[in-house]
Amino acid sequence: MPELPDVEGFRRVLESCAKGRVIQRVDVRDTGVLREVSTRRLRDALEGRRFTQPERHGKWLLARTGGPTLMLHFGMTGQLVCGRPGDEVEAHDRVLFTLARDRQLRFRDQRKLQGLWLADDESEVARLLGRQGPDAMAVDRAEFQAVLSVRRGSVKAALIDQSVLAGLGNLLADEILWRAGLRPTSRSSDLTDADCRRLYTHMRRTLRSAVTAGCVPPRDSWLTGHRDDPVPTCPRCGNSLRRSRVAGRGTVWCPRCQ
Repeated sequence: MPELPDVEGFRRVLESCAKGRVIQRVDVRDTGVLREVSTRRLRDALEGRRFTQPERHGKWLLARTGGPTLMLHFGMTGQLVCGRPGDEVEAHDRVLFTLARDRQLRFRDQRKLQGLWLADDESEVARLLGRQGPDAMAVDRAEFQAVLSVRRGSVKAALIDQSVLAGLGNLLADEILWRAGLRPTSRSSDLTDADCRRLYTHMRRTLRSAVTAGCVPPRDSWLTGHRDDPVPTCPRCGNSLRRSRVAGRGTVWCPRCQ
């Protein structure tokens, strides 16, 4: 599932492929990914405009045009790829944006759980992002501690709740908690100041590394690199990792380190 690092990678794809280029044609191959917008309205709003500097908030990508904003959410299987109009169209290429200078941006998604929205103005952008918490890459430590302190449930549930903190998913939450030495079932409201400082520090470090990689990398030195092993062991202490469900999500953690 795309998390903040993946979406930041898609933002860079959009920037390198499309920034400053005219949208010559919008080809909707599957209306099942359009949300609150018709094919005709999408074409009328975007064709002839230029993509400007894209932005990201949590798992949302904002494709600015100087007018309407195309807003993309990638759900579990979405991608944004850059190609050429003559490239073979793949089965899951849902919307194609043909650009000047022989470029084509493609929204590709197998399961179609989210998709594309069109915001006519900033009030519409704000409405669509209205239930999102602060971005996990941009939040400062004071705000981070404040949003966690009012949560009554587990710290993992808080980290993956997009209304609390935008951008973290299951893999990142497990990785950050393991690095911080905190059990995923710990109550957010019970975290000490030292716990919050440590959690914030490791969140920032983990995100920086993951953004550089463009994903949550399954490295041998990361918990993520071992969570799917037949007999997973902690890369820090060598103890057996435990699998459980927290906040309805499959969770991997080390009972010795956490």
